[in-house]
Amino acid sequence: MSESFCRLESNEGSCSLGGVDPRAKWFVTFAFILVVTSFGKYEISRLTPLVLYPVSVTAVSCVPVGKLLRRVLVALPFVLFVGLFNPLFDRQILFQAGGVSISGGWISFVSITFRSLLAVAAAVVLAMTTPFDRLCLGLEKMGVPRVLVTQLQFLYRYLSLLQEEAVRMVRAHDLRARGNRPKIRLSSAASMIGFLLLRSLDRATRIYRAMLVRGFDGEVRLMKPLRFAWSRDGMFASCWTLYFLAVRFVDVPGRLFGWVFGR
Repeated sequence: MSESFCRLESNEGSCSLGGVDPRAKWFVTFAFILVVTSFGKYEISRLTPLVLYPVSVTAVSCVPVGKLLRRVLVALPFVLFVGLFNPLFDRQILFQAGGVSISGGWISFVSITFRSLLAVAAAVVLAMTTPFDRLCLGLEKMGVPRVLVTQLQFLYRYLSLLQEEAVRMVRAHDLRARGNRPKIRLSSAASMIGFLLLRSLDRATRIYRAMLVRGFDGEVRLMKPLRFAWSRDGMFASCWTLYFLAVRFVDVPGRLFGWVFGR
């Protein structure tokens, strides 16, 4: 994902949504997730108009559809596990289709899965259309404590160093094993994790001292500051928020296709 962030940051001007203020994107994403989670456990059809947001944002931005789907599907096993036991506890029959009785547990299971995937898709679209540093700066401008924002920035920036350290330790273990024990035992893994923590703390201390020498005062500054334009960012946030509220309080599928079911 870091490679995607770098490419998107370098091509920010070419993306249709790259110039939108991250505060507007954060607000729209929070509003979207809030509306998605506010629907009842048996409401599925009313969620379908909300698909328009991640689909339209993906269409007008430079987000590769394949990568977006792969990142969304990563969360699918966890989502399925959350609603897996609903059919066992909620066995009330809601309707029958073709002689098959469908219980409320299966309806709620599909609803939970659908809502969770919509929320994950909105979060992934937000991450893939905005550089991580600008996302963090947007959080800080929205009132999130600077200490937390700085920690998120350092976690993202130096996570690759931790990964490289772990790869070196695994490679050293394989070389010492001489092919006799290619797999890491549980006892060896525990000690390796401990050494990885100690080496990470030592390296973090050295990095922090080097940053202090270079004048670090606790704030990560960007070369391009944020500027909220109401004609662009305010319109983006307002239009999507009004759309989400309309979908929440008006049964759009029922109004459009209710005549099919005799409503």
